[in-house]
Amino acid sequence: MANIKSAKKRILVNRAKALRNQMVKSQLKTVIKKFNAAVEAGDKALAAELLKLVCKKVDQAVAHGILHKNNAAHKKSEFTIKFNKM
Repeated sequence: MANIKSAKKRILVNRAKALRNQMVKSQLKTVIKKFNAAVEAGDKALAAELLKLVCKKVDQAVAHGILHKNNAAHKKSEFTIKFNKM
């Protein structure tokens, strides 16, 4: 355990950020699974709605520094292509 006050604070801050990152990743994965399920089921209306939500969540992950912007662009392109092939 750290003895210095600033080191103790960094431990607390890092835990909080790790929890936030974990939450954002979990939400992103959940929305992606729902989108993929809608595409597999052929539900175009639901898939269109979820595509917007997936793009929003990916952008939020980039804003929080969880995903790289190029990784996000690749994911959004992949989802759009999957939706357009329906």
